[in-house]
Parts: sequence; structure tokens; C-alpha cells
Amino acid sequence: MRHLLGIEGLNPVAVTAMLDLAENYVLLNRSGKTQRDLLRGRTLINLFFEDSTRTRTSFELAGKRLGADVINMSVSTSSVSKGETLLDTAATLNAMNCDLLVVRHNQSGAPALLAQKVEAAVINAGDGMHEHPTQALLDALTIRRRKGRIDGLTIAICGDIAHSRVARSNLLLLSMLGNQVRVVGPPTLIPAEIASLGVQVYHDMEAGLAGADIVMALRLQKERMNKGLVPSAREFFAFYGVSAEKLAFAKPDALVMHPGPMNRGVEIDSAVADDSVRSVIKEQVEMGVAVRMAVLDTLARGPIWNG
Repeated sequence: MRHLLGIEGLNPVAVTAMLDLAENYVLLNRSGKTQRDLLRGRTLINLFFEDSTRTRTSFELAGKRLGADVINMSVSTSSVSKGETLLDTAATLNAMNCDLLVVRHNQSGAPALLAQKVEAAVINAGDGMHEHPTQALLDALTIRRRKGRIDGLTIAICGDIAHSRVARSNLLLLSMLGNQVRVVGPPTLIPAEIASLGVQVYHDMEAGLAGADIVMALRLQKERMNKGLVPSAREFFAFYGVSAEKLAFAKPDALVMHPGPMNRGVEIDSAVADDSVRSVIKEQVEMGVAVRMAVLDTLARGPIWNG
């Protein structure tokens, strides 16, 4: 596999190797040192068809810390906004001879299509409601560092499961690594076929969070929703927002996660999000840079994903 298009296609050996490499980059980043020579002479292009702060910035930081030439392409001012097709964009990028291409697109499968048309290694930074693999990897790294392991845990993913590519990638990855994964949310926001992925489905927070080691809240993705799926943000928070009262159903040492950006008072209470002991949301951001450095490092060295 020359590209990272999703969690599907990876195996536990490859994932563990990636997390181990990312651990090294955590230590390197905290030391204030860089490996500027590792990707020297390589070009990384961030091609984002959707707005992003954390993902694009962390890929930019990751590339620069490894010594790559990093280009952020603004789709709003590019030929794409003038009607250029995705395949024409691929031809243009190919002519630029870039080495690594990070793609975020609102259509599922767009990074996979580009991967067929360009010579560069393609990294999926989120495509429609399909996958967001580096988010799942950084979540796994965060959990492993705080819990000391990434297997045998009970993980409850709460909220808008239906529209979340983060949820899908995490379900695939965390289940693969031997965890019990639950999804918790209203029936309108949980796909009917999700049980086929081997997860447990709950519509009640007390039952869904009971005994959980990890509680992961997801953003309500209103931009992808049809009207009527959620009566109101206030009602959603009352039933499914992660608050101190609901978190009490989980284990006393349960960790709280959120991929960001957060809607405070909708999917998570501010007091929980800012809890210095149980919340690892800021740590997730830090792990994102290290994981993306590990991904760029690995793909730049060749197709070794299958161990």
C-alpha cells in the first residue's frame, strides 16, 4: 500500500509500528528538536476542499518539522473554484512532481480517486462521511499513552455517529486492536447497519457509558444533516451531551475525548472538556502532530504498511 486512504487495509502489526514511531516523535517534539533532513528535498501539498484548522495545521507542522517543502493549496482561490474537475487537478498536481499529497474532500472516495491518478503518496485527511484515518491513529496513541495499553478497553463513542468519518475510522481501528466499542446516540444519528461492524449500540447514555474506560464525544455535523434528525441542540445536550452527571456512569478513571472542533454545551459540557485530570482533548491535538509525522515518514520511505 503506497497510500493511507483508510483504516481498512491496515493490520495490528502495521498500526502498532506506526504508534511506536509516533511515540518517538512525541519525545522529539517535546525536546524542541527536529529532523529537518528526513524529508529534505520532498514536497508535501495540503489540498483541502473543506475547511480545517487542526488537521491542516498539524500536517503542515509535521511536514516542516521533517524538512519537507510544504504547500497549502487554497481551493477557494484555485482553478477548482473556476470549474476544474478533480481529475484535471490530479493532472496538474502530477506535473508538479510532489511526493506527498494530503487530501480532505467533502465527497467519499475522492482521495482514493486521486491516488489512482497521481504518482505521489496520498493521505486521506477526511473524505465525506467515509474515513479520517490519522484521527483514529492519534486517538489510539492518546489512549495508549494514558491507559498504558490499547486493547481490552471499553470505549463509548457518543453522538452523531451517522455523519462522522472519525467514528467510522475509530470503530474499525479500536475494534481491530481488541477493544469493546460501543456507540451511543439517538436512533436518527446511528446507522442501522453499524452493528455489522461488531460494535454495541445504545440509545441511552447511562447504559452506554456504564463501565466505560473511554468516553469519546463527537461533533454534531449539522452541515451534513437533513432537517429533523435532532429536535434542538438544547434537547440533544440534555439527553446525549457529555456532562459530569452522565460521566459518572463510566469508570471513575474514564478519560474524555473529542476530535474537535467542539460545540460546548451541545455535545460536551465545558467543565468536562476542561477537566485537567480526565479530559485528554488538548493531548489529542499534540498527538496529532506526532502521528502525522510518523505517517509522512513511513510513506516517504515506501510501501511497508502491511508489515
